[in-house]
Amino acid sequence: METWFDVPGGVPAVGVDHVPREVVEVVLGVAVQRRIAEGRGACRSSWAGLGWAAWRGVGAPVATSVPTHRTVSPLADGRTLSARRLLVATGLRDVLPDVRGLAGHWGQGVVHCPYCHGWEVRDEPIGILAVGPASVHHALLFRQLTDDLVYFTRGTDLDEDTRARFAARGIRVVDTPVSEVVSAEGGGIGGVRLSGGDLVPRRVLAVATTMRARTEGLDELHLPMRDLPGGTGRHFATGAAGATDVPGVWVAGNAADLSAQVGASAAAGALAGARINADLAVADTDAALDAAERGVTRV
Repeated sequence: METWFDVPGGVPAVGVDHVPREVVEVVLGVAVQRRIAEGRGACRSSWAGLGWAAWRGVGAPVATSVPTHRTVSPLADGRTLSARRLLVATGLRDVLPDVRGLAGHWGQGVVHCPYCHGWEVRDEPIGILAVGPASVHHALLFRQLTDDLVYFTRGTDLDEDTRARFAARGIRVVDTPVSEVVSAEGGGIGGVRLSGGDLVPRRVLAVATTMRARTEGLDELHLPMRDLPGGTGRHFATGAAGATDVPGVWVAGNAADLSAQVGASAAAGALAGARINADLAVADTDAALDAAERGVTRV
């Protein structure tokens, strides 16, 4: 069984708040199970709940596309509204490996990024719960933070060269299967229980999660997706400034860039918002010119 945790996607309307356009940000109610700090060490986006930004409209569970408008429906009150442009900033979900007791410590004793959480867990007894080849590099990064590091292979391959490199860095390797993560009496992680019954004391566990962009309600848009190498993640495929192959739809934040932290996500939202506004400015001018040529007065 997979365990999913939501991460918000960014601030899609940043950068267009000084432009006289109606912009509606839709709260999708994501639940964030992660400690997030502003500025240094900030991990992905810290503005919880922002999902879609609709230019001249609003959206919630289902979005569909027609040549000139994106239709989003239904709202909580049953309404269906329309938008000329749509910015998706639904964020991502972290998928944890199926280890009993692991999910309950996510965002506290269980971490995923040495840059986001490294300072807070430095000098602690840390364990790496391997999920695949990416975990090897994970271990080398966390070794910089502690002299007491244990690598639990969990059935993943670890060649002799890697074992020798780990030994040179003082990283202990445990090949015995992991049974569960044990909580300490006073709270937090007490250790990792092995299949044979032994307990390896640990205070922190690091795991390379599988990152997947949140796609709920967006299937009918048929937005293209892209997989990361080794099955480590899946996100919306975008071009410059978050543009997609679907006309009128942009994607920003972690839904498009799974590794983006707060600053990058905010910048992506601002850039996408500016591009959307520029696109609308051209569309407005085209419409005005067409009306003028037909002798129709438009504002």
